[in-house]
Amino acid sequence: MKITSYLLMGGFAMLTALSGCSEKEAVVNNAEDISADALTQIRQLGFSADNVQRDEDGNYVVEGDIVLSPADLSSRAAVQLLRVGTAEQYRTTNLVTGLPRVITVSISSQLPSAYVAGLDEAIARYNAQGLQLTFSRVSSGGTISIVRGNGSYLASAGFPTEGNPYGEVKVNSRAIGNTPVQGYLATILAHEIGHCIGFRHTDYMDRSYSCGGSTANEGASTVGAILIPGTPAAADPNSWMLACIGSGQSRPFNANDRTALSYLY
Repeated sequence: MKITSYLLMGGFAMLTALSGCSEKEAVVNNAEDISADALTQIRQLGFSADNVQRDEDGNYVVEGDIVLSPADLSSRAAVQLLRVGTAEQYRTTNLVTGLPRVITVSISSQLPSAYVAGLDEAIARYNAQGLQLTFSRVSSGGTISIVRGNGSYLASAGFPTEGNPYGEVKVNSRAIGNTPVQGYLATILAHEIGHCIGFRHTDYMDRSYSCGGSTANEGASTVGAILIPGTPAAADPNSWMLACIGSGQSRPFNANDRTALSYLY
């Protein structure tokens, strides 16, 4: 697949060639801004320390679109031993609990008005699956807030804690544009919401599959990377949770994605 964009984009100088949903998720490693101790802590947590960035809140963005706070770096949770295959769907140890459950999602008025339609499509994709976890857009104060981000990435999110989804998705509208293709934006938002409810990248074990470059295992981390039963052992080129995506590409849930969603929720 020709890679032309990142979910988390790492440098505006690359925008003429790259653009998307971890469409090569973090292109620039701002090593001069990140201490050696922080990089060591990131590795100890089991995440890749390549292409680490800082967002405007002082958090670390790793693996293209995963947010780690300074407090996360100092945590010492036990890392689970995992089964690692070739390119199956993976989840974290932490999931959303209290099912059935409705998760409200709000979008900031600071984002372009066209983004509302993209979010509505992302929500509709999830709600069409008949899961015990459903989503509803609200005007403000959502359990998950879609907000404007100003870092050198397209979008970022984190993983669930204490049975609740991660509460914020940052979206860089300057990089994505004010009027992106709706299906493309819906894929970016659905991908980040996927992280918020506990999904890791489908090509977790080798992100070069969708991003290109050298073979790179993202690492188990303290959140885990647990194989979801029933998903394929072969590469899956169309999953909504692949680390990288082509510019303008839309990836609705494929059959394997639906299997993974149904298994968890």
